[in-house]
Parts: sequence; structure tokens; C-alpha cells
Amino acid sequence: MNTLILKNAVLIDGTGCDPVPDSGVVIEGDRIREVFSDRRRHLPRGATVIDCKGQTLLPGLIDAHVHMNAVDTNILDQHRKNYPSAVIIRSLKIIEQTLDQGFTTVRDCGGIDPGYREVLKQGLYPSPRLLVAGRSLSQTGGHGEIRVPCESHAPVQSWSGLASTICDGVDAVRQATREQLRSGVDHVKVMAGGGCMSPGDEVETSQYSVEEMRAAVFEAESAGKYVAAHAYSSRSIDLCMRAGVRTIEHGNLMDETSARAMKDAGAYLVPTLVTYEMLSRKGKALGIPADSIRKINQAKEKGIETLSMAFKAGVRIGSGSDLLGELQVYKGVELALKAKVLGSMGAIVATTRTNAEILRREKDLGTVEEGKLADVILVGGDPLKDIRLFQNYPENITLIIQGGRVYKNTLL
Repeated sequence: MNTLILKNAVLIDGTGCDPVPDSGVVIEGDRIREVFSDRRRHLPRGATVIDCKGQTLLPGLIDAHVHMNAVDTNILDQHRKNYPSAVIIRSLKIIEQTLDQGFTTVRDCGGIDPGYREVLKQGLYPSPRLLVAGRSLSQTGGHGEIRVPCESHAPVQSWSGLASTICDGVDAVRQATREQLRSGVDHVKVMAGGGCMSPGDEVETSQYSVEEMRAAVFEAESAGKYVAAHAYSSRSIDLCMRAGVRTIEHGNLMDETSARAMKDAGAYLVPTLVTYEMLSRKGKALGIPADSIRKINQAKEKGIETLSMAFKAGVRIGSGSDLLGELQVYKGVELALKAKVLGSMGAIVATTRTNAEILRREKDLGTVEEGKLADVILVGGDPLKDIRLFQNYPENITLIIQGGRVYKNTLL
């Protein structure tokens, strides 16, 4: 196996421990063979050595809430304006941009099918490691519905982007969950409340009964998988906790009671602050309807407050972006927004170790430790002093290694 050595870096290993200067790693094949912290240490002969002076070494970043098939910012009309083939081709650019931003692993929360995962892991195209949900499950008139209230045709079921499976009642939800599991998804996504980009509901509403969601959770857990739920309001979060849902996506309108319920259940919160920030700034110019902008601002207003509430309650907090279309280049902004509550180190841990736990890949991903997959990045400068370094990724992220393969290196 080829041996690659990174030396003289400042190591932030993703565990939350203090940075370690003069550190390095020995990579053999796709794994980290050794982590060391002595610049005078004898290094194996015949290895490729990269001097990382002035650089910070971190685990590859993980985004736990993406939509790689959201090729248009206005997803309400995406299926009307794109052939499925056009969505696939355009999504490849977004996938590559995500890796360019230092995200070596992502969890897609509704849109792409397992075929993307299987083809891209063969190395045919630059891509983060993908975990997919396939089609989200939505009730009639729920957040997964893209029909406007005056439309009476059947729900759209194409793969042209973010279409959900519309299913009502315990038996229908059970069947839809089994169908997604049959197709090979890594997790199941349910729409448990209203959303900003759906035309027929409000963000504070709850959707799906406990019994319906329990059916999805039972089937997912029977297959060794779990359920992630889109939810904003306290009522929707409380219903999810009673049903056994494992991760809450967004959660912007929770209260202290629902935060405690999440803590008691051991559930994870995946805030997605950057999508509201960027849609609020740029959404109108990109064709987002005024009513959606209203709901986006409603969620944005409460985002930091509820993140602080969840943090104080002891909820386990991961990190997602949920960005759409051309806004997907702003994934690094999420760390700066989370750092307002979690601090810079906390934002990094949320985006590495905690997200690896959410993906159930903590044995392989999320920290720089011996035996783990060699997913690492180098950042020029100190992200603990300036967490905004991740935002100017073409210049500041100097090295990206995924599974031992060098994707980007500007140091040689």
C-alpha cells in the first residue's frame, strides 16, 4: 500500500480536545495508520511526505442534511422545468462543489436515490461519500406536497428532484417505508410538520400521527435503519419523540419542553441555519415566492434562540446545511452561524464527530484517529480564531483526502 505522511500541522482531531501543534498522520491505503505529535519523529522511508506548516489538520467535514438533487433554488417549480436527466447532470456539479468545500461525507435527506451512491462510490466522478433517504414520506397536503391548493391532479411522483411519496394512514406509511428500504436507502425521511418551501402549510403545523410515524420507525429499525423527521414546532417534535424518531431536522420553533423531550429520548437535532440566512438574503432574486420568504424569515428569526435552548438542555447537536440550487456553495457559513452558540470548536465537533454518530459511522469517520478512514482536510490558518475560513474554500482549504485518495492538494 502507498504511504502518505502529513507533518508539521496543528491538529484539531474532531473530539473537542485542544489543538495539538507539530502533529501529523501516517496514511496507508484508505486508513489512518498513525497519529503523531513530534516533528523530530523518524518517518517511514519511501513515503510521500507533505509539509503542513501553517496549516490546520481536521477530519473531513460531514454535512448531515443536504439535497443534492435540489438543482434549482426554487424547488417548487424544479420538476416543471427540468427533465429527470437534466436534474441528474446538474446535480453532479453540486456534488463536486460539496467535496470542494471539504465535505467528504454527506447525508442526503430526500431526493437522490441509492443509484447515485452506488455509482459515485466507484470513483467515476468526484463526490462526497453519500448516504441517502430516497423519497421522503409526506401526508396529503404536507411538506412533501408540491401541488398548490387549486391543483387537483394526482401528486407528482417523479424522480425529478425532491418529489415525495404521498401516503396517508398506518398501512400506507408502512408500505411506503418498506418500499424505500427495499430500494436500498440508508435512512428514512418523514415530513412531520409544515415547511417554508411547501405551498399548502405553515411551519408551526404538525403532520402525521404518532401511529403513522411509529409504523415508519418500526419498519426502519427492523431493517437496521432509522427515521429522520422534518419538524419545526414543539408539537411536531413531541409527536416525533413519542414515535421513536431518531433525528429532528431544523427544529427552529421548539420550546423548552420539546428540547427536554429530545434530551430524554437521546435524539439528535440537526439545525440548518444557513439555508434561512441565504434564502432570506437572496431568495427573492432567485424566484422564491413571497409567501415562502415570509415563512423562511419566521424560521430564521428563531434559529439561534432555539439552538441555544437545545444546547442548554443537553440535546446532541449535529450540523446540516439544507441549501438549494446555486446557494449550495455556502455550506461553510453554517459553521460560523453555529459557532455563535456552540463556539468554534463546538461547531467543528458538530460537523465532524457528532455527524458521524448521526450517520452511525463513528467507527470510521468524524475524528482523526488511528484505524479510521483517511478522510482529512487541511485549512490554511486557524479556524478556531476565524471560523469563517471555511467559507473561502477555494483558497483556504488546501488539501482534501477522502478514503486515502488525494482529491485536492495545493501545497506541492
